Amino acid sequence: MTTTENIAFSSLPLTPDFLENIRSLGYLEMTPIQAKSLPIVLDGKDMLAQAKTGSGKTAAFAIGILHKFKPQTYKTQALVLCPTRELADQVSKEIRRLARSIPNTNVLTLCGGKPIGPQLASLERNPHIVVGTPGRILKHLEKKTLQLDVLNMLVLDEADRMLDMGFQDDIMRIISFIPEKKQTLLFSATYPEAIKSISDKLQNNPVDIRVESLHDENKIKQVFYEVTKSDRTATLIALLKHYLPQSTVIFCNRKQQCKDLAYDLKQQGFHALALHGDLEQKERDQVLVQFTNRSSPILIATDVAARGLDIKDLQAVINFELSQDPEIHIHRIGRTGRAGSEGLALSLFMPSEAPKLIAIEEYQKNPVKIEETSSLGTSDVTDNLEPAMVTLCINAGRKNKVRAGDILGALTANNKISGKQIGKIDIFDIIAYVAVEKAIAKQALNILSEGKIKGRKFRVRKLG
Repeated sequence: MTTTENIAFSSLPLTPDFLENIRSLGYLEMTPIQAKSLPIVLDGKDMLAQAKTGSGKTAAFAIGILHKFKPQTYKTQALVLCPTRELADQVSKEIRRLARSIPNTNVLTLCGGKPIGPQLASLERNPHIVVGTPGRILKHLEKKTLQLDVLNMLVLDEADRMLDMGFQDDIMRIISFIPEKKQTLLFSATYPEAIKSISDKLQNNPVDIRVESLHDENKIKQVFYEVTKSDRTATLIALLKHYLPQSTVIFCNRKQQCKDLAYDLKQQGFHALALHGDLEQKERDQVLVQFTNRSSPILIATDVAARGLDIKDLQAVINFELSQDPEIHIHRIGRTGRAGSEGLALSLFMPSEAPKLIAIEEYQKNPVKIEETSSLGTSDVTDNLEPAMVTLCINAGRKNKVRAGDILGALTANNKISGKQIGKIDIFDIIAYVAVEKAIAKQALNILSEGKIKGRKFRVRKLG
């Protein structure tokens, strides 16, 4: 019997150059979803796949797209629909990384919340692959600025969340612009009845792939704490001081609670950022950049705002409030304990929420562990709760032809700052962010403000 363990990417019928690029990116053995889905995808069959965030599903469909498309044909051949702008950006970046061995691959991201003018200019160059959110994709189709007459692959990523967010009508309208003969891949973290319904409408005899959605108990330590309404925030602070996680996502059910909790934590001296639906796109980008580059150790988010975020090395997930749905609870805590590392999942609940605990136990087929809040000792050494990095914002981006190497070179040119002191660099269309160690933040700001990047001066400021 064939298993999905320890199967190498080299076993796939891909070109040597493509396989070498995959290897250079650190992809050696396939994850379970990749091992199960890639043979089906490469065989050209429709597929309905259930897999959680962080399982490797993006690479699975990206490899399928890049294997199938013809770079010499300058028309859109693949479309990936995503529920959020953040997920669309991540998917585009992953496809571009995997396409490095294929010259002149044109990948375009089309999302709402951004000016439509630059998108129109990019569409004139006939992208091979388009990734975007349903609303903006539909707008371009209706304006006839996006042509999908030769499309041969459609991917719905995080399909359940797109349905939750009310995109079903938009998706069905988009389908009316697409050739009937195509390969359709539908990926979903959960499997509600609506997913089966949309699959029936869009797919032709799809192969049904399921990857275990529950998480390895040995990788995630999950503990529940009973609280009252009045001591919920105090208990959260006690958890942070007891466990001292370097990176934490705290889930709330409402955006106003995200805002209030971020304010309360800041009043207590914590560096915390909130991610919710009221933020403008630029603000959302800044929040995510600061959290993922370690300039803030705490991110407070709603489920919708956090959907699709791929955050590596997340040490803890805290449920400030329990979700109404046990499946969403499992999805939340699955963001920690990835890639073989140990994770921590902490949840607060009130006595009136006992039915939610029972639902979680039934769903995960294991009893939950409840500990007394009196067991929480607070550490005097809280360095882990301080940001390790500081983010500098540069008023220049892709449209200014600025690359990560240009920023790195400007910072290290005089040998006063080493490359080891510089963290993640994020480049957007007209803006860039670079994380630097807190100890050299002022020096780095001076170097970039007073010097030049690629021979030009740009305005630079510190975030936060």
